[in-house]
Amino acid sequence: MLLPRLAIVDLETTGADPSRDRITEIAILLTEGDQLLGQWSTLVNPGIPIPARIQALIGITDEMVADAPAFAEIADTVWAKLSGAVFVAHNARFDYGFLRAAFEAERKPWDAPVMCSVKFSRALDPEHSRHGLDAIIARGGYTIDARHRALDDALIVWRFLQDALTRADDARLQKAWDKAYATGTVPRLPRGELEALPDSPGAYVFRGATGQILQIGRARDLRSQVLGLFTATRTDAKSKRLAASVHDVETWPCAGELGAQLQELALLRRLKEPQPTQALGWRWLKDAAELPLLRLEDLHASDPAEWHNLFGNFRGEREARTALQEMARQHRLCATRIGLEVAAGPCQGAHLGRCNGVCAGKENPRLHDLRLATALASLRLRPWPWPGAVVIRESHPGSERAETHVFDHWCHLGSAGSEADLGELLARPPARRFDAEIYRLLQRWLNTSDHLAAVRAI
Repeated sequence: MLLPRLAIVDLETTGADPSRDRITEIAILLTEGDQLLGQWSTLVNPGIPIPARIQALIGITDEMVADAPAFAEIADTVWAKLSGAVFVAHNARFDYGFLRAAFEAERKPWDAPVMCSVKFSRALDPEHSRHGLDAIIARGGYTIDARHRALDDALIVWRFLQDALTRADDARLQKAWDKAYATGTVPRLPRGELEALPDSPGAYVFRGATGQILQIGRARDLRSQVLGLFTATRTDAKSKRLAASVHDVETWPCAGELGAQLQELALLRRLKEPQPTQALGWRWLKDAAELPLLRLEDLHASDPAEWHNLFGNFRGEREARTALQEMARQHRLCATRIGLEVAAGPCQGAHLGRCNGVCAGKENPRLHDLRLATALASLRLRPWPWPGAVVIRESHPGSERAETHVFDHWCHLGSAGSEADLGELLARPPARRFDAEIYRLLQRWLNTSDHLAAVRAI
């Protein structure tokens, strides 16, 4: 494979936000094929103080840039060097975003085809989990005099590309190039270390410019789903509007999909407008001397191990009564006997021929209640399959994350990221408190045989 004309770029900056931070150093290598045609670099006066933590990281101080040119003074030079070349950088959107913002400040709209060497590395060597510049240096056995200085970092990218040409065939190289190359405008990404996102499951929050929450979600692959929203060339209008509105992205990588679902639920409850959690069930008062036989009870925060003769898990009274009405219709149950009506004589269904007449002395109550038992069986909550608490362990090899979730009678007792934390959780577990959303979440998760096989009783 013959490489086209490339402008390999590396920037150092005062921070990570192109709308607020500024460039402090720029390096450009001009290459074609296997030839390095020229290299150029300069410090840049950002016009704002360099934060102390950035000075400590990259070694560029306020004193060093005090007499350096401002970007406005070198804009034409940079423009000329980039013209007619494919823009290449490690985490290209970072460098591209800063340069585009700097050019826009000088009223010089700029665009270029882009090849991201992080994506190239990921596509070329998928067996490796890390593709940052430090990982590239370690795998290639490269030496570098000044890590986090623009020229030295750009030279590492050039050396990596040259080595790739010698160790991979053309088909493999072309496939990696196609995945890393993009023509046209590269979207400006919101704040957040998006290029460093792992391919692990996790949850995320998108916020707008004023901090308002635009979306809370989860992903099997954080990198693919979150980054994909901002980089996809083909997407629906709704997704495009969302991507254009997002200003900040916050992510919570997890060890597995169950952890991501639990994290998403926690974020929804913590960050969204709180909604009252309801979990209602029908209790069958079998030995009651008076009617009705069924009574609606609040299940939320109760202990499922102490439930007896309880049926259904409804989000509200309306849902519970609608289910009971349908059950009465299908099984010819008496609305008065089960509590849907309050009447001294025959229920309305008896007058309409929808009740067998237990309320009018025309049916033996035992026969009625046998039908009631059959009907309620369809609403019975799934029994807890284990004698007590269980653990579900999740791990993600690529990110080396591991987490253990503890459940008992459908209640989430907690999650632990280490054996020490797990030991403490098991030694002093919290009380079981039923949560309808956790119940539904865990039910769905356990419907998969592989997930069910991962459960271990304590």
